[in-house]
Amino acid sequence: MVRTKIIGEPGRNSTEIVSFVLAMYGNMGHLKYLYFTLALLFYVSVILANTVVIIIIYLDRNLHEPMYLFLCSLFINEIYGSTSMLPCLMVQILSEAHEISAFYCFLQIFNIHSYVGVEFGTLTMMAYDRYVCICKPLHYNAIMTKRKVQTVILVIWIVSFVEVGVLLSFTIRMKRCRTVINKVFCAHHLVVELSCSPDRTVSVVHDLVFGLIITVAGPVSYITYSYIKILRVCLKGSKETKMKALDTCTPHLVSIISFVFACFYSLISQRFKSVPYPLCVVLSMYVVIIQPLQNPVMYGLKLSKIRHACKNLLILKTSQLYIFIESISILHFKYITLKIVNIS
Repeated sequence: MVRTKIIGEPGRNSTEIVSFVLAMYGNMGHLKYLYFTLALLFYVSVILANTVVIIIIYLDRNLHEPMYLFLCSLFINEIYGSTSMLPCLMVQILSEAHEISAFYCFLQIFNIHSYVGVEFGTLTMMAYDRYVCICKPLHYNAIMTKRKVQTVILVIWIVSFVEVGVLLSFTIRMKRCRTVINKVFCAHHLVVELSCSPDRTVSVVHDLVFGLIITVAGPVSYITYSYIKILRVCLKGSKETKMKALDTCTPHLVSIISFVFACFYSLISQRFKSVPYPLCVVLSMYVVIIQPLQNPVMYGLKLSKIRHACKNLLILKTSQLYIFIESISILHFKYITLKIVNIS
């Protein structure tokens, strides 16, 4: 049952909606336990995959380079994005009412949108990093210093948080007359549609300014420009230059193309009711499940430095484990020998 509260002065009271219903879950029956298990497995996989690569980059000083610092920011953001969605999803799967409080609904919107902003911002700066590395290799160390990269990463996160915070400050103040959100999570556009007012200015501002121009069109345009420059250099360069570009740019291109597709679908599907229900649910979750799982696996397998660091770390830990087991065996042997001597 949706909760409301009375606000205002005596005689002029009005009702404020303090919770919403996520209607797309429907009646799952006993399948909810299967869905819960799958969601839990995906979430644990995302946390483990991203954390492992972050730890590898942190432990290996050879990976303390601009590109890998951006990757760390990207992987932290993947954990942040999945955490903003999947724990709530698991709770709702097991719930009977599929109700979410207004506070957590707006918090989820804030987290998801800031996650998208940080993702696009980081992928854009990674494109710039590749552009400088391939097109201006002699100036790379002067342009992409560690301090500059750390500052840029901090700015990306702060700007994304402030941008989404400003957007939500308008949405929160809107009076809502309806409570049903036809999705498995809180989407900004659908919350705006619950408004009592026919004015859709906030929705238009969100779609055009935040959703299209700032978050998608700007970064994608710059990434496209960077890769046109990289392509020109590669066509004129040696085979070694082409292989270097292919090795470092392929994961980034796959990541940005898949993420743009997912975000574009999310914007379109909210406005057309003809999208099949199963497809709508699966693609809605793509951004916070497949993307966060795909990136660490793809970068970990494709980038040779991360592969070598992972291999070296595995060899080191295996050696340490072998030494530990051998030490335990020696101590155990000495203990048994001493015990036999005492008995004799």
